[in-house]
Amino acid sequence: MSEQQKTRIYFTGQCEGLPELRDALGEHEDIEVVGSSDHVAQATGVLAGGHLDCIVHGTRLESFPATEVAAIREQTRSPIVIVASGHATGLLEEALEAEVADVLLLPQLVENVVFTIRKAAHAKRGVPTVTRSQLGRVVTVFSPKGGTGKTVTASNLAAALAKQGRKTLLLDLDLQFGDAAIVMGLEPDKTVYDLVVAPGELDIEKLAGYTAKHPSGLDVLPAPLRPEDAELVTESKITRLLEVARECYETIVVDTSPFFHGPMLATLDRTDELLIVCGLDVPTLKNVRLALQTLELLSFPASRIKFVLNRANTKVGLSKREVESALKVTMAAEVPSDRAVPVSVNRGTPAVLSDPGSDFSKSLYALAKTLVPVEQKKKQRKRLLARA
Repeated sequence: MSEQQKTRIYFTGQCEGLPELRDALGEHEDIEVVGSSDHVAQATGVLAGGHLDCIVHGTRLESFPATEVAAIREQTRSPIVIVASGHATGLLEEALEAEVADVLLLPQLVENVVFTIRKAAHAKRGVPTVTRSQLGRVVTVFSPKGGTGKTVTASNLAAALAKQGRKTLLLDLDLQFGDAAIVMGLEPDKTVYDLVVAPGELDIEKLAGYTAKHPSGLDVLPAPLRPEDAELVTESKITRLLEVARECYETIVVDTSPFFHGPMLATLDRTDELLIVCGLDVPTLKNVRLALQTLELLSFPASRIKFVLNRANTKVGLSKREVESALKVTMAAEVPSDRAVPVSVNRGTPAVLSDPGSDFSKSLYALAKTLVPVEQKKKQRKRLLARA
């Protein structure tokens, strides 16, 4: 089983038999044990960071550990499986009415535990009959410093994907000052704010009613028009939005703000590929290095990160080799500085559409082709055609 298909779990708490269970699951091919903490307070960064499919919480109490579960719930919406020693039968009845996925009394066969964990993880996703590889992929474009060309990269990448025939959504989650709609030349009537505050359950049909249609075939869900509206686009709303979008799009390109705040953490929780846009300047390199440290603390898988060197051909005293050496990473793509870019931004037409022969556009089309494996693309197309 590949790394992306493994169920990622984190252990909290203590109980008799928990260390042995942790060791056994750590060797299981279907499970990836991200880490463990005896106390929830020691794990707040990992729990809040997302990408945990299940929390396995051990308790020595004979009654339901309501305080411990509440502490976990303050940090994550991931499902919780409680494990306790065999004599703690008193917590079973209370747990049935609480916000936990299941309760296991140790000792248990490892395969029984694995089944329970995977069942809880699938319930979290809300799509028990659809595997991760069949869902649309979330490609998040991020830079920990403004001015690196993040929005231009995200917008042109989304347009390139749509031009290549992929059903694509550009989602602007730079919630206070998002410019994706401007770059695309759109003046939308509705934004992500209008979508999340509208009454009723968010589903595919409702999402379709709030997206702006670009002539290229790309759908765009713009950022709120006013900075104060960003507060109502909560983490839970973003999580639900991405879940619905993955059901009806092959690719969702997310433009983000340069901060690790709640909306960004919620986005990371559903991100399949994280594109970090780097520049040829020391302040950006410093911020990227700090961002990588934060992502490591959040247990975000390094295998899902790609680095994009923007304005790679500018002569400013730093080279690609020096950037890679400083960050200890390899650039997946180099995007050149090109006059076509500012011209296209001012005209409100992505360069990949207005000037597809430019060096900038060629690099974005090449990057777009690397994002979705051919086999996965075929599966997505088959699913989308079946839905139509």
